[in-house]
Amino acid sequence: MRFPETYPFLECNQFQQGNNKIVPIRYEDRLEIMKWRNEQIYHLRQKEPLTKDKQEAYFRDIIADLFVQEQPNQILFSYLEGEKCIGYGGLVHINWSDKNAELSFVINTDFEKDYFYFHWSTYLYLIEQVAFEELNFHKIYTYAFDLRPQLYEAIENAGFKREATLKEHCFFEKKYTDVVIHSKINDYVLKVAEKHDAELLFYWANDEDVRNNSFNSQPILWKDHLVWLNGKLSSENTRMYILYYKKTPIGQIRFDRNQIEQWVIDYSIGIKFRGKGFGRKIINMGLKKFKNGNFVGLVKNTNLASFKTFEKIGFDSEKASNFETKFILLK
Repeated sequence: MRFPETYPFLECNQFQQGNNKIVPIRYEDRLEIMKWRNEQIYHLRQKEPLTKDKQEAYFRDIIADLFVQEQPNQILFSYLEGEKCIGYGGLVHINWSDKNAELSFVINTDFEKDYFYFHWSTYLYLIEQVAFEELNFHKIYTYAFDLRPQLYEAIENAGFKREATLKEHCFFEKKYTDVVIHSKINDYVLKVAEKHDAELLFYWANDEDVRNNSFNSQPILWKDHLVWLNGKLSSENTRMYILYYKKTPIGQIRFDRNQIEQWVIDYSIGIKFRGKGFGRKIINMGLKKFKNGNFVGLVKNTNLASFKTFEKIGFDSEKASNFETKFILLK
């Protein structure tokens, strides 16, 4: 048996950091997953050890169906180091209406003692991309028996907050055990720019660094800005958004369609938020607004920050002139 390699409801199906990545769950990993679950049954909502027959039936009847549903109740991934599976997890108990889901993750038992924090931290970074950037969920949470204190360090350092402790909530090994719930809210929102954003956009556009990195570095006049903005907002060939972080506006991104059907990207981040990875965030979130397209970023050769941002996202670069470089991405 072989599963498809992609989930149809995800635009991106592989998420990577360093040598670790998550990919849609692989049938070939089923027996290793069974082994780890049986070894770690003490912290799982699993009543009895799994058998090969039960695992085969679960993958055949339940997991295979995840690849054909538009809104499954769980989305599972194999967690790889290189190409070797060393864990698995995903989003479970998904509520598509309220846009929230519980996180699950089990790693190779051999890594529990010495590499628990590293792999949990890496996995949380990867699964957040799925939940917040791909699916635009509002909230993700963990539901854990109060048995592994090292878990709290990893998830709290990743920005999760302890939301509740359910006292003596589960009966396990002849005694009642607390359940601890941690959660994280999606703090990023990309909103369509509107006329009332004119003053904010004017302020960002006239920032000294923004002007220096622009191909026209002259200061912008307010009356010219208003004419330009009204034209952009009414144009079918422009899409403009503002990124908010914890309800604070931190940057803008604009896509202008040119005569050869390319979307040319222009973005800027407010001075207080530069150097924190928000450039990569705003471009990635902006690209999610398009199902497909050909995207171009024109960058001055002196603008090293934008160079690095486009390269990290996966744009291919080509030298356009002695003054600028063209970054291209086909989606």
